[in-house]
Amino acid sequence: MGAINGKEFVGRIDQLNKEIWLDGKRIEGKLSMHPAFKGLIRTKASLYDLQDAPEYKDKLTYTSEETGAPIGVSFLQPKTKEDLKKRRGASEIWAKHTNGMMGRSPDYMNTVLMAFASSAFILEGKENCFPENIQSLYNRAKDNDLCFTHTFVSPQVNRSLINLQISKEPISARVVDKTEHGLIIKGARLLATQGGVTDEVLVYSAGGIIDEAEAFAFSIPSDTKGLKFICRESFVGGDSSYDHPLSSRFEEMDTILVFDRVLVPWERVFFYDNPEAANEFMLQSTFHHHATHQVITRQIVKTEFLLGLTDLLAKTINVYGYQQIQEKISEIIIGLESMRALLAKAENDAELDEWGTMVPSIIPLKVASNLFPKIYPRFVEIIQLIGASGMITLPTENDFSSPIKPDLDVYLQGTNLNAEERVQLFRLAWDMTMSPFGTRQTQYERYFFGDPVRMASHLYQSYPKDEFCDRISEFLNLSNEKSDQN
Repeated sequence: MGAINGKEFVGRIDQLNKEIWLDGKRIEGKLSMHPAFKGLIRTKASLYDLQDAPEYKDKLTYTSEETGAPIGVSFLQPKTKEDLKKRRGASEIWAKHTNGMMGRSPDYMNTVLMAFASSAFILEGKENCFPENIQSLYNRAKDNDLCFTHTFVSPQVNRSLINLQISKEPISARVVDKTEHGLIIKGARLLATQGGVTDEVLVYSAGGIIDEAEAFAFSIPSDTKGLKFICRESFVGGDSSYDHPLSSRFEEMDTILVFDRVLVPWERVFFYDNPEAANEFMLQSTFHHHATHQVITRQIVKTEFLLGLTDLLAKTINVYGYQQIQEKISEIIIGLESMRALLAKAENDAELDEWGTMVPSIIPLKVASNLFPKIYPRFVEIIQLIGASGMITLPTENDFSSPIKPDLDVYLQGTNLNAEERVQLFRLAWDMTMSPFGTRQTQYERYFFGDPVRMASHLYQSYPKDEFCDRISEFLNLSNEKSDQN
């Protein structure tokens, strides 16, 4: 089968009998017709359609050596630096199609599965580990172009303590029974972005695990019996792409996953009852290398979009000539070029791992993933500062079709745009930075890879600093003994 098109994706999602709850009601009927999901599904379908477009097919797919079918490039296990660049090029095409607004475009999770499969050997011979099931999932996913969401996060009952069960019923998802057919899971997991809008859900216990019952990993179909998706409030502002240019297309929805004695068949289990695997596999695998490579690619495209929006705003209200405005916009340019340079260095310094996979250098990627959560909120602020009160006084599409249009045409015109175009531009800036969709984007980028303080700590611990410390010691003729802290 191989790479699918948009129609096939929509048909598959609509056929799944998932249990999705939104605003106190279970969603019935075709998901592709529901107001909270139709924009997202339409956008994802358009991504899949690009795989078959003549101008993109060779860039977005490769030919399977096993079946001869076209396979999405995001599934490609890179063996050379050229393969890495091909993967990045494909991610750029999809990211530009969404302007970097979709953190869970299909290539992200495809990359995760590819990285897991490339590193599955780490689990060989370990207790209660089934690396062959990871490989089987990867093969099934790429051969059928399946799309995934994932959940790594446990409920935030008490973040000041290690996650302990404080009720008779499980809070965090955990194994409550084992049968001849598989594991029985009960409890909850948080933050499955696009939950219910994918073929499958990858469930993973990632770090900090003490309790064996919570040390597991598996993937199951989204319509598995007992699996429930509880949605947050929808941030789709409306159907109008004029009034809500981003949320009408790219609102991804975040969900809580509830497991009500869900049966996970043994052939879908990667590991269980193994805290060491839960705590170490992701760190030892190439997950962070490849997933961060995809994410930084998307974030660069998003920054390009922000730069274009900010500069056009400044030109539309004729403030681009002021040095204080140029200074602010230059901040975005500096951030963009820094991210580009870090991504290029990660690819340039890539090396083959022990299993023959070309892996981008992790240090530049870690630096970029520490940088972006800090600069993105600043870029949002710059747009708000330049837009000023123009970000607030925004008529709607219907206003320009009403008797007040002549007034709007006079009083809301821009330097180089008519009133309707100027308001359209400012509505984009508002949706990007001030709407529920926009503020969710800011929070999402702040915490994409987790706690920023912990990320900085990981960077500090992994960065090779000894050479520089030794240089200082040599310059000052200090003792050459290395401290254990180094």
